[in-house]
Amino acid sequence: MTIFDESLILETINMIKLYNFDIRTVTLAVSLRDCISENIDIVCDKIRFKLDKYAKNLVKYADEIENDYSIPIVNKRISVTPVSLIGESSSEKDYIKIARTLDNCARELGIDFIGGYSALVEKGMTSGDLALIESIPEALASTERLCSSVNVATSKAGINMDAILKMSEIIKKSAELTSERDGIGAAKLVVFCNSVGDNPFMAGAYCGYGEPECALNVGVSGPGVVRASVENLDKKADMGVLANKIKQTAYKITTTGELVGRKMAEKLGVPFGVIDLSLAPTPAIGDSVAQIFQAMGLEHAGAHGTTAALAMLNDCVKKGGIMASSYVGGLSGAFIPVSEDSGMIEAVSNGHLTFDKLEAMTCVCSVGLDMIAIPGNTPEETIAGIIADEAAIGMINKKTTAVRIIPVPNKNVGDKVYYGGLLGEAPIMAVNNLSSAGFVKRGGHIPAPIHSLNN
Repeated sequence: MTIFDESLILETINMIKLYNFDIRTVTLAVSLRDCISENIDIVCDKIRFKLDKYAKNLVKYADEIENDYSIPIVNKRISVTPVSLIGESSSEKDYIKIARTLDNCARELGIDFIGGYSALVEKGMTSGDLALIESIPEALASTERLCSSVNVATSKAGINMDAILKMSEIIKKSAELTSERDGIGAAKLVVFCNSVGDNPFMAGAYCGYGEPECALNVGVSGPGVVRASVENLDKKADMGVLANKIKQTAYKITTTGELVGRKMAEKLGVPFGVIDLSLAPTPAIGDSVAQIFQAMGLEHAGAHGTTAALAMLNDCVKKGGIMASSYVGGLSGAFIPVSEDSGMIEAVSNGHLTFDKLEAMTCVCSVGLDMIAIPGNTPEETIAGIIADEAAIGMINKKTTAVRIIPVPNKNVGDKVYYGGLLGEAPIMAVNNLSSAGFVKRGGHIPAPIHSLNN
């Protein structure tokens, strides 16, 4: 006879009902490398066939597993091969047609987001890369579910400053073309250093070139669970005890996520890929990374010690997760998006958390400057400088960094934007008014650091 541990059952129920634990996303990565053709219409037909073949039951099976295990699965997503590669061979490089095809497929399949409208240009841009990048503003303005990303730097290749300057222009245009929705186009666009091809989270998910034909990647999230476990500790517990508590909690979160991921992959008849155990917050009260800092003993996010607390949190989440699964991948750690975290929103609104402090925190978090709204009149060169700084942090530290920044048209510091859902709301943050133009307009490449020569 099976003996159930009542305390573990109650703990799992509390994680879900009281502390906002969920499977943030199941993301089906689908390779489109066999969809290449000289005829753009054939490309689109192949894409439709491929996505329907692998993803037609994704939402149905996710709903079934959610009901079977009573674990919320918030988002069902697809990531595809970087589209710049898929459209480049076509005689008619109509990337907008591909963008709308992907968006229509996502809508018909009931998918929340589809990622992979992407290009990898850390060493330079081909004609196909440039055509895709220039199409991004229109693609994001004319679709609902499509997400876009561009990788402009790696620790091996250095930083492509020409691409960064181009992307600052694209970010501004993406916001301007969706000005009636507070520049939401820019909220679906992320610029990376050291992007990864098995990331299940949007807006940066794509199916990497070395990935299989199809695989299921899972993103779990439980900042509310971690916050509650830390709050329940003795306030005088030392850092070692605190670290162990976070690791134990991450272990539980990861095992739950892997169970769901493997069941989903089995139902779909595809390989299980990775579990990304990033602590991805939501605007819901209590589901906040910033509030974990408070539980750790800081008055608020932004206080001196915040970067140290984030470094410890990020490391412990990775250590706890890797003990629970041999397939931890993606980004894995802690996200610090402003608009998607109620505690971060409060900290910025009260002046506790500045742009410069956020940049410092990105040295130790999972990604980078995420979902930050800035004045719409911010110069392109300033945005390029922000991206260059973040790329430098990633390049030197051999980690993934990114910028998802929204220059909100017709709004300034003191205003707010409201996107709703997981994108939340954000106060407009001040940026440094000093000019970056003379530096970023030099163009060319910032060479890779000396430690890139490690072969």
